[in-house]
Amino acid sequence: MKENEEGIQSGSLNDEWGAAFEETRQAQAPAKKDEVEARPASFSNLKPENSGAVTNMDMLLDIPLTVSVEIGRTRLLVKDLLQLGQGAVIELEKLAGEPMEILVNGRLIARGEAVVVNEKFGVKLTDIVSPSERISRLK
Repeated sequence: MKENEEGIQSGSLNDEWGAAFEETRQAQAPAKKDEVEARPASFSNLKPENSGAVTNMDMLLDIPLTVSVEIGRTRLLVKDLLQLGQGAVIELEKLAGEPMEILVNGRLIARGEAVVVNEKFGVKLTDIVSPSERISRLK
């Protein structure tokens, strides 16, 4: 080994630097973990049994919906609306005898005709709107 100007042997200096680098590398390296076997998860104990358990459909059956029947529509100016009085007639866009629209939460789901049941008005469904027609009305 050679001595440098400061009297330190260069071989030992290299050894010290090498040891310091090795310590730093070991401190920064993540600790190796034991290898474990990976396998697909099994959730068989989470499957509901049909013996008295509530199904997803049962949960939906108790959701309240607003059903309304529309016999027609029209547009009025505010001044015309303010002039309406008892006995006034508002002309609707639909013709007499045309099917009424049945809306659920504001969305058209069917058409029907007016009927009287036990002295109360009702609606007899004559046509259920197809899913494709419902989708086209969303646009």
